[in-house]
Amino acid sequence: MINFIVCDDDKKYRNLVETIITKYMMKNEIEYKLHVFDDYNKDFMRTLETKMPFKIYILDIEAPTRSGIDIARLIRNKDVDSILIFLTGHQELSQVVIRNEFLFLAFINKFDDCENRLKNAIDKSLKILKTKKTIKFKDGGTTYTINLDDILYITKDSIERKSIIKTDFAKFGLTKPLTEIKKLLTANFVQTHRACLVNLKRVVSYSKPKKLITFDNGETIDLVSRKYERVLM
Repeated sequence: MINFIVCDDDKKYRNLVETIITKYMMKNEIEYKLHVFDDYNKDFMRTLETKMPFKIYILDIEAPTRSGIDIARLIRNKDVDSILIFLTGHQELSQVVIRNEFLFLAFINKFDDCENRLKNAIDKSLKILKTKKTIKFKDGGTTYTINLDDILYITKDSIERKSIIKTDFAKFGLTKPLTEIKKLLTANFVQTHRACLVNLKRVVSYSKPKKLITFDNGETIDLVSRKYERVLM
């Protein structure tokens, strides 16, 4: 899931960005979601704070209540992985953005070949995201791409006969058995039960008496068997 987070107080450019993203993503058959705002308001800040995969921010620099530069600073204080694209009519602010070292992908002037430059920036963004360690699968005609670092664990649902990938923000069901999925994963993923693979990078503690695994987001599972529990100790 690619999350595009767009903020622009000009409806013309909000609509333009939405149209460009929609056309581009439909051609690529990649699952995505648009989060569109006309100001850096409470709803925007709530989205900024929400943990979700593959964030691509497209930010206007001047908005009614806050500056996009301030917002970029807030993002980078907590998140160095999300992609930042500035879309503005104020070319003179480009040096301010550069001096702040935001690790941004593009600074696009609304009055200088904006549409093509934005398409190119989106294309580069997806190429960058493809370099991250991911697992990719198709379900119902949609291609899902999940960052391995976002996965907590993968279990087998014997009723639905599916493997369930659990992340911080969603569950994904796919028909591949755990044995096949394991081949697509890195060494961080270990088997703790015949029906469970766990991402060790996300584990913060293991209680042997309770057979309870606790992850860094506070979630717990008890799918641990004596045969496999040594990998947790």
